[in-house]
Amino acid sequence: MIERAFWRDRRVLLTGHTGFKGAWLALWLENLGAKVFGLALPPDTEPALFALLQPMTGLTSRLADIRDPDAVAAAVAEARPSVVIHMAAQALVRRSYRLPVETLCTNVMGTAYLLDSLRGAEGLDAVLVVTTDKVYRHDGKPHPFSENDPLGGADPYSASKAAAELLVASMAASFFAAKGVAMATARAGNVIGGGDWSEDRLIPDLWRAVRAGEPLQLRNPNATRPWQHVLEPLCGYLQYVERLARGADVPSALNFGPLARDVLTVGQVADTMLVSMGSSQRWIKVGGPQPAEAQFLSIDPSLAMSSLGWRPRLSASDALQWTADWYRAVSDGVGARPAALEQIRRYEALS
Repeated sequence: MIERAFWRDRRVLLTGHTGFKGAWLALWLENLGAKVFGLALPPDTEPALFALLQPMTGLTSRLADIRDPDAVAAAVAEARPSVVIHMAAQALVRRSYRLPVETLCTNVMGTAYLLDSLRGAEGLDAVLVVTTDKVYRHDGKPHPFSENDPLGGADPYSASKAAAELLVASMAASFFAAKGVAMATARAGNVIGGGDWSEDRLIPDLWRAVRAGEPLQLRNPNATRPWQHVLEPLCGYLQYVERLARGADVPSALNFGPLARDVLTVGQVADTMLVSMGSSQRWIKVGGPQPAEAQFLSIDPSLAMSSLGWRPRLSASDALQWTADWYRAVSDGVGARPAALEQIRRYEALS
């Protein structure tokens, strides 16, 4: 599990801290006693989890574009990080079809600007760049991808993240290895949890449909995805950084995803979530042409389990129940911050 002593007073540069996953991680790091410096654009949803989790007294937040090299360099200079967790990204597949160049600039050049600014950083121990389970070249066969499978990407988002993987590997070998700075990438599956209000994501779309009393519209209900609660990969990232910073012999890329039995179809997730919410509503399949998406997507987390001692602690049904519980609690008047902290506490207590 996570070592609190490692994080106490640790200087952490966290990019993307205003996003869904980033806000959860910023809160967790603050709770661990870290000194967190956040760099990100303003939240792009209303409501926004990051705003609802305030106040974060252990966080210094700077709003800037990861595509602005001067702003990135200034953030690195101010943060003086011991560790960096890079999560800032354009993370939506369908948006990448609408805005392919913006997606590539954010996910590739934004990463390049950050790593270039870190080349001269003093006291830097480790850098973890978060990518996605979609970095693998998809062959259409229903098998879980492992870290040694070829990288690729048929859509702009996937291609941008695969390119970021190559960029990180080249920068690590060219500039950071000789300085003793560990650098790695983390590839996580489809993340769910309370506080996600992004566009074109299943759980937020489902929540909005329930609130509006309308049927949920699904594009591809038979597609399978590696669903996991947001705290699962975040725990993995923290454990990964601990090992990297201490010079442990760990792989330079790891998958963080659910066990094979918890890889569910979109329709199964929607059905389970509706029951968890106590809703009698149903979903309908949307007709007409849709952007191409993989029918089957799964990743093998066994290397993370063997090298870090990390493992999924929540089943798919538990993850969906925790998600529904969070939304319900906040809807009933419980603050987003206490609701999130309680789930972090519960997660840390799991054996």
